[in-house]
Amino acid sequence: MPIKQWLSIVLLFLFLQGLSNAQKVEDPDPQRFQQEIDAFAQWDAKNSFPREAILFVGSSSIRFWKSHKAFPDYPVINRGFGGAHISDVQYFYEQVIGKYDPSVIVFYAGDNDIAAGKPVEQVVGDYKELTDRIVQQFSDLKLIYVPIKPSSSRWQFWPEMEQANRQIKTYSKQNSHLYYVDLATPVLNSEGKPNDALFRDDHLHLNEQGYAIWNRLLRPELEKLYDQ
Repeated sequence: MPIKQWLSIVLLFLFLQGLSNAQKVEDPDPQRFQQEIDAFAQWDAKNSFPREAILFVGSSSIRFWKSHKAFPDYPVINRGFGGAHISDVQYFYEQVIGKYDPSVIVFYAGDNDIAAGKPVEQVVGDYKELTDRIVQQFSDLKLIYVPIKPSSSRWQFWPEMEQANRQIKTYSKQNSHLYYVDLATPVLNSEGKPNDALFRDDHLHLNEQGYAIWNRLLRPELEKLYDQ
């Protein structure tokens, strides 16, 4: 290859790499959740937690999920903290995932990431980094990704959210530990927009009706995966 052509390729690569890096959005300070993480630790110090549990982890859609009540037949741990990005879950990995030795993880995050301006590539990259770490630590674990839900309050971000969901769905098909359960489409109405009847007054978080749909659709998936 002529030297000029080789240099052109190198310069193009460096340019594209720099462009990609420039698009990244800085992660928010994870220390804003230290009080909530400390509360988890205090609870664990006073109470035993089940091994090989179903671990619900992620942002406020996990925190508001009455997972113990919804799935009373299973050992459930809920470690959702509202406003979390995927990067926050990664930062507090040992406190909210690593210590629990789960059998199944139900994961929801990315909603706040996109709303904060993080590009799809960054969100998907963060998810891949987190799941790689989980799979390396827990060789028999199954992880269910709950896709970013459409909501009226963040409807302007839905194209990016949907793109992130599609990429993660494709990625999940390449790894036997990862599963994608579509809980996003069922909260759309017949016009393809968020069904506000399934959301709280903030038009962002699900109400009991919304969670009832999630519970109904998730239960058969847990029944298949938990005893594998």
